[in-house]
Amino acid sequence: MTDYGAARDAVAAGATVVQLRLKGVPTSEVIERGAGFSALPAMFVVNDDVEAAVALAAAAVHLGDDDPGWERAVAAGLLVGVSASTPHAARVAERRGAAYVGCGPVWSTPSKPDAGAAIGIDGLRSVCGAVSLPVIAIGGIESRNAAACITAGAAGVAVLRASREAGDVRAEVDRALAQMAASSGSRR
Repeated sequence: MTDYGAARDAVAAGATVVQLRLKGVPTSEVIERGAGFSALPAMFVVNDDVEAAVALAAAAVHLGDDDPGWERAVAAGLLVGVSASTPHAARVAERRGAAYVGCGPVWSTPSKPDAGAAIGIDGLRSVCGAVSLPVIAIGGIESRNAAACITAGAAGVAVLRASREAGDVRAEVDRALAQMAASSGSRR
């Protein structure tokens, strides 16, 4: 999300987590544009900027491999999430104390052309099986493929276009969870 209106619309459509993602802008602008996010009835995550996350009273900060501030984030009581596209990277994040792993891109995504090669549903399944942390599927997620991510072991899905599609994705995830619950209940 890059603005409060989109975040508010996403939450209204069923999103339970919103991430403020503003690449290459100063902390002061992240803070200015993030005003109000923490009042939304959803977990609030700031991407890459620990100082902004602290100032905005976010629940978490999502850090990349090159982003500084892990220790500062933990000292401030923030959860730390990281990105991982391989089981090895996910295990390293878990050992370091990450609260969750954003895994992908599962499919190619127009919103992040430099994201690297898509790992596919099998890659997602491998990462999910490698760690005990919640794994959030990212990259190319939409209503038609969200359920496959949950079935592969993801705890949730991230959608950039959430303000337009979050309700549909939420319906697909809810359907997948119901199918999984029914399936595990029939094995008892």
